[in-house]
Amino acid sequence: MIIQGTETLTSIIHIFSESLLTPVVVLLVVSGVIIILALGGLINEYISRKPISSNDLENLVRRISFSNNVDQMKSEITNSNLFNYQKEILIRIANNYDIGCDARKAFASELISAEETILIKKTNKTDILVRVGPSLGLLGTLIPLGPGLAALGTGDIATLAQSLTIAFDTTVTGLTIGALAFVVSKYKKQWYEAELIDVETLAETELEVINNW
Repeated sequence: MIIQGTETLTSIIHIFSESLLTPVVVLLVVSGVIIILALGGLINEYISRKPISSNDLENLVRRISFSNNVDQMKSEITNSNLFNYQKEILIRIANNYDIGCDARKAFASELISAEETILIKKTNKTDILVRVGPSLGLLGTLIPLGPGLAALGTGDIATLAQSLTIAFDTTVTGLTIGALAFVVSKYKKQWYEAELIDVETLAETELEVINNW
């Protein structure tokens, strides 16, 4: 009785495992398309992006420091080599020069935190694929091995060869997706962290200058 129950459960698990192969392959294909698009986006962003240099940042800090009024400060920011979202944050801080010191500092911190959240979301997909890609590859490796080993026991070399082919293909695909996703996330996070540091530096400069007016 116990043996029959175990065999029934084993059969259910086997059927469930076999049914996962098609969804795993489909998810690998979808993940492959996503990572190809993400890699293309990374290359395009690398070519088109022109971050502010350290010398330009230093000069901008000095120009903001010697601003006599909010219009001059906003003009220096607008004419700088900053990205548009960086300019928007700094101009919004400058526009609120007339509120209290603590409120202005809290507002600046909130603006930067909100932008940081937006930038983090841009790497969510690739962050997920770093883990999911190899996991799908492993599933695609193990699932066909069951039928393959069963075919080996009956001498069905053709079925074994087909199962091993699927296993190797899914493994390579999953690992490649994970590796590329890691590269995309790594570079984008480095860029965004550097940009946010620039914004924080300039925002602190703004707040100090405004407090002294």
